[in-house]
Amino acid sequence: MSGSWTTTLKTDRWIKPFFKQYRRALVLALVLGLATFVFAGALMFTSGYLISRAAEMPGNILMIHLPVIFVRVFGIGKPIFQYFERLTSHDWVLRMTSSLRLKLYASLEGDAVFFKRSRRTGDVLGLLAEDIGHIQNLYLRTVFPTIVAYLLYIVIVIGLGFFSLWFALAVLLVLGVIVFLVPLVSALANGARLMRRKAMKNELYSELTDNVLGVSDWIFSHRGDEYLKRYKATEQAMRALDESMERFARRRDLVASVLYATVAVMLLVWAGSLFGGAHGGAANWIAAFVLGFFPLIDAFAPLPAAATEASAYRDSVVRLNALPVEKQTGAAAPEPAESLDIVIENLAFRYPGTEKDVLDSVTLSVKHGERLAILGKSGSGKSTLTSLIRGDLVPSSGSVALGGVPAHLLGDAMARYIGVIQQQTYLFNRTLRENLQIGRGDASDAEIWDVLDKVGLKPMVERLPEGLDTLVDEAGMRFSGGERHRIALARVLLQNVPIIMLDEPTVGLDPATEKALLETFFETTRDKTLIMVTHHLQGVAMMDRVVFVEDGKLALSGSPAELEEKSSRYRQLLAFDRGIAAV
Repeated sequence: MSGSWTTTLKTDRWIKPFFKQYRRALVLALVLGLATFVFAGALMFTSGYLISRAAEMPGNILMIHLPVIFVRVFGIGKPIFQYFERLTSHDWVLRMTSSLRLKLYASLEGDAVFFKRSRRTGDVLGLLAEDIGHIQNLYLRTVFPTIVAYLLYIVIVIGLGFFSLWFALAVLLVLGVIVFLVPLVSALANGARLMRRKAMKNELYSELTDNVLGVSDWIFSHRGDEYLKRYKATEQAMRALDESMERFARRRDLVASVLYATVAVMLLVWAGSLFGGAHGGAANWIAAFVLGFFPLIDAFAPLPAAATEASAYRDSVVRLNALPVEKQTGAAAPEPAESLDIVIENLAFRYPGTEKDVLDSVTLSVKHGERLAILGKSGSGKSTLTSLIRGDLVPSSGSVALGGVPAHLLGDAMARYIGVIQQQTYLFNRTLRENLQIGRGDASDAEIWDVLDKVGLKPMVERLPEGLDTLVDEAGMRFSGGERHRIALARVLLQNVPIIMLDEPTVGLDPATEKALLETFFETTRDKTLIMVTHHLQGVAMMDRVVFVEDGKLALSGSPAELEEKSSRYRQLLAFDRGIAAV
């Protein structure tokens, strides 16, 4: 396990940075944690001596005045140190977790296309709900307790070495079994079970979200009971795994208790032989040494559980480090040239973990103000091409430049240059005004009504119960598909960007609505660069140029009229598309 952690930490960019960033708070928390147990042991040590000394019934209270003072000092100091240790460690962890969540959200937001293509919703929920919590617990339940226990172990052995070297070695051996061997056995026995449980829980996240998103299909097929049975079976398997881990933990804790008792008996025998004799005098130290050990048990007790959970924590670190590197937003993005031409040269791209290039040797230039249609069947690479143009992906080789600047370097600044209308327009369950202002937060009502008029929605919105203040149902289901796409166009027009991308904007619409919507798109974007990604040729005749992507390469390129005249393949595609439209 240690080797695995060593390998993980070598390339880690989620855990190590926080050790350096908050190293002072970390050291302070460890010192306070050690001081807490030292004062706890000292309190019982002086209390044991005080009880034994008081049992002699001294004639004057001043004879036990000094032990009383020490009991008060250690009694007050222990909770104070414990309070500040908790305050420091939790403040440190909360600061770290806050930064960690910001880093995760930046990675999720900055590489949304990566997640859309390579991860299920349940995987993302697992990252948010499980892995961040595990990283937080890594410090509170593993790193802090383990380091404090190791330091205390060293202090105990060194302290006893001043009295007896041989007894210190004996405690070193027995206590070493508690500190090292028991946690190791616990990790080997329960670590694999904990990993299986974590994997099962992540799978439940994935299955639950998958089935919630497709709940209507389960209901319509009358197979809801089947899903519930599968879900309950997985839950029962998790409970069985929990029970097996609890059984092992009870047996492990019993063994640990026997070892603690062994150390206590060893202390009793050793102290009795060293300080034994008549009642009182040096014999008062016997109770001090024995009682002083018991509070220290609390420092060693968390070690087995910490070692067991370390494997699950390592898995969370591995999953986080598997994410794409988040985009850097600290430096100002470079400014593209005013022309905003899109230049693609010898572009190739391959998704991580795959062996085949999605795009290969693509060269293309789009002049500012040009209208380009990108055609291709599903899986041909056309959507990947637009993602590269938007800077959401980084080319494996070659380049994609916007106004002379590599697209992926623009980061969040890309929103000033390119607006996108997706296949499925999502409307949030807020007012229509708020949904439209996603395009530009400071847009006035006059500007909103102006763009609504341009996209042909003004009469419809005027008929709504509260106009722009009308609440939009979840996912915008109160509007038709065509209306949702027009709202998306209004967002982009408010955004006032020079380049607009239409990614399959008319999927699922009837031919009449599709035709009317495309005419609206073309009419309202006359002064802008327009790139339309589609799988069929409706509206393509109104574009300046058409490119056809096939198997990651540009198979056809030219104006619609030119291709219709010179390319038999394009004429076949056109005839086939018109035949489908006529059906």
